[in-house]
Amino acid sequence: MKPEWRAWPAAELEKGPAAHGWTEDQRWTLARVATVIARRFHVRFSSAQTWRILHQMGFSVQAPVRRAAERDEKAVATWIKEMWLQVERR
Repeated sequence: MKPEWRAWPAAELEKGPAAHGWTEDQRWTLARVATVIARRFHVRFSSAQTWRILHQMGFSVQAPVRRAAERDEKAVATWIKEMWLQVERR
């Protein structure tokens, strides 16, 4: 993607996925970003190329801040202490 074209995707990403028809989940994925780019520029990029473009634009991987309401911190700590060591040894 040409550098002068990169301002448009940044502005579109700021609008959020709902502005582009994804209302069920408000997270951007590489596939969704590639679809938005393809709709505008009529060019298909692979997930790897889409990631490179986003990285060059200054975007990074983001993880949700919230945890599941059902999350049991004690059970997670126990799993890490007991099970992870067994999995990691393999």
